[in-house]
Amino acid sequence: MEKEDLKEEIKELTLMLLYLTSWKENEFGIQYLRSWKGYGFGILNELTEEDLIPGSHRSKSVMIADEGIKNARESLKQYDMTEQ
Repeated sequence: MEKEDLKEEIKELTLMLLYLTSWKENEFGIQYLRSWKGYGFGILNELTEEDLIPGSHRSKSVMIADEGIKNARESLKQYDMTEQ
């Protein structure tokens, strides 16, 4: 596997893990998913740059954007996994 392909796989798996370990929050009548960001900062920065997990660098958790949720769900299907 090429280094760039491996990096993309890691990014995809990280987004899946963020999604699978997320919880729902509700602020100002808006519901969204958050997850602890205990993953490599380089990968998290790339996901942030792609607007999949917008948020502050100071926060210990990240919000998962709608597009991030969509991508994570597609990845789950690709790996034949289901949500609990």
